[in-house]
Amino acid sequence: MRAYFDYNATTPVHPTVLSAMTEAYSSHFGNASSIHTFGQQSRQQLESARRSLATLLAAKPEEIVFTSGGTESNNLALFGALPPGAHIITSSIEHPAVLNVAEQLHRLGHPLTVLPVSSSGIIDPDDLRRALRPDTRLVSLMAVNNEIGTLQPIREVSRITREANILLHCDAVQAPGRIPIDVNDWGVDLLSLSAHKIYGPKGIGALYVRKGTPLSKHTFGGHHERDRRPGTENVPAAVGFGLAASRLSLLAPTLRDHLEQSLLQLIPGARLNGHPTLRAPNVSNLCFPGIEGESLVIALDLRGFAVSSGAACSSGSVEPSHVLLALGLSRADARSSLRFSLGEDSTPQQVDALIPAVVDSVARLRKLSPAYA
Repeated sequence: MRAYFDYNATTPVHPTVLSAMTEAYSSHFGNASSIHTFGQQSRQQLESARRSLATLLAAKPEEIVFTSGGTESNNLALFGALPPGAHIITSSIEHPAVLNVAEQLHRLGHPLTVLPVSSSGIIDPDDLRRALRPDTRLVSLMAVNNEIGTLQPIREVSRITREANILLHCDAVQAPGRIPIDVNDWGVDLLSLSAHKIYGPKGIGALYVRKGTPLSKHTFGGHHERDRRPGTENVPAAVGFGLAASRLSLLAPTLRDHLEQSLLQLIPGARLNGHPTLRAPNVSNLCFPGIEGESLVIALDLRGFAVSSGAACSSGSVEPSHVLLALGLSRADARSSLRFSLGEDSTPQQVDALIPAVVDSVARLRKLSPAYA
C-alpha cells in the first residue's frame, strides 16, 4: 500500500478537473483579450471560473484577480496595499510567502511588527491593538496555519482593523475545503488562494480584492485583470481552478481524530502541537521526543506512507520549523515533530495501516537514538 498524508503540501488534480483543463487546452486556446470568436470563447471560460471562485468566497466576480499562485497573491496584496513607509503587522507563524515579503518590505523602509502567538498558535487580539500605530496601514494574518492547522480569530481581528481604518489581508490558502469562507462575514479586504491546495492545477492562484480597496500593481505590462495583474491569462488553469472550487465540500475530522488519538495513546510521550479544537479538520502535528522528524519521514516513506516534517517549501532546511519554535517548543522537540494532513481521498483503511507503521517506526528510531532513554 502507498498512501498520501501530505495534502497540506499539495493535492492531486481531480480527474474531472484534469478533463476540463484538457478540453480547455484543445478547444479554448484563444487569447482572452482578443475580440474574435476564439478569444471570446476563452473569455467566457475565464469569467465562468472567476464566478466559481467568487461563489466560494461569497464575493463578487469582479473582486477576483487571477495570479500564478498563493505566493504571488501574497506579494501582490502586501506590496500593492502598502503606501510608501507605512507600518505593517503580521504574525510569527505566517507562511514564508508572507513573512519573507514582510521582511523585504521592512528592508525597503516599512516598519514591521511581528505578533507572537500562544503555545497553541493563536494571536492575542489585545497584542494587535497594542501594536497599532498612526502609520499602520495593513495587517496580514493567515486563516489556517499550514503546519499545525490552528485557526486565527479573523473576525475579531477585522473588527479591530475596521475601527482603525486599516486594511486586513488574509492568507487563506489552507482554508477552502477545511472551513467555510465568507469574505463579508470575515471582514477581510484582501484574501489569497491557490488552486493546487484544492485538487486543482499548480501554477495558478487568486487574490480577492474588496471593491474600493486601493491596490497598486508591482509588475508592469498590459491591462489584464482590470489593470491589477498584467499578463495573458492562463485560461485552462483558471478553468481547472474554477471547477476545483465549485466541487469542494468540507472535510470532517473523523479520520484525523482517529489517527491522532491512536498515536497519542500508543506512543509514550507523544504530544499534540497546536490547538486541540480550534484547528482545521484534516491536520495533526505531533511531537515524538527522541527521534528526528526527517528520519521518521524517510522510514514511513519506505513503508509506503507520505508525511511531512513541516512546510514543503522548507524541505531540506537544517533549521527546525519557525512555526513550532514560535509555539515555544525546544529546537529538539521541533525537529521531532511530524505533520499528518488528510484529504478527500484518505480512507479508514489507509489510516489503520498508517498507525502501526508510525508506532513501529518511532520505536525503532528511539532505540537508535542516544538522546532518548
